[in-house]
Amino acid sequence: MTNDTIPRVQWDLLAYSRDGRPVLAVEAKKRLNASRRWAAQLRRNILAHDAYPDARYFLLALPDTFYLWTDSQQASAEQEPLYVIDAKSILQPYFERIGTTAEEISGPSFELVVGLWLSDLLNSDQPPEDIEKTQSWLVKSGLYQAIRGGHIEQEA
Repeated sequence: MTNDTIPRVQWDLLAYSRDGRPVLAVEAKKRLNASRRWAAQLRRNILAHDAYPDARYFLLALPDTFYLWTDSQQASAEQEPLYVIDAKSILQPYFERIGTTAEEISGPSFELVVGLWLSDLLNSDQPPEDIEKTQSWLVKSGLYQAIRGGHIEQEA
């Protein structure tokens, strides 16, 4: 079997640890006001299609909410996210930077915004205690330490 016949898992973003292991798979959708149940069903559908990379964390990023699963390979397909984060204040500076709003942003532009935010985290020199003041879920979940100093790949 050649590489051309092996299906490629496609993610909007995949973050790697400092030592090059995949740590965080990110699916970015521009849907607003999505429920926890909807988020869990979307994740279940992804898992049902065996389209899941070997990453400890899965983040469903929406313009107004982030849904995060940890230990995602062991978690039940039906499990609701462990963290539900109000993303508005996190993403607002990025929306302003590109001159749009959560309501008006296009899908590709939203992926770019999430990538910018994630890239800033990966390259941050802030100690965890400083990050915890504004985004405590990153530190409590272990995600900040897992991706800090790593790199991201964005779907072409």
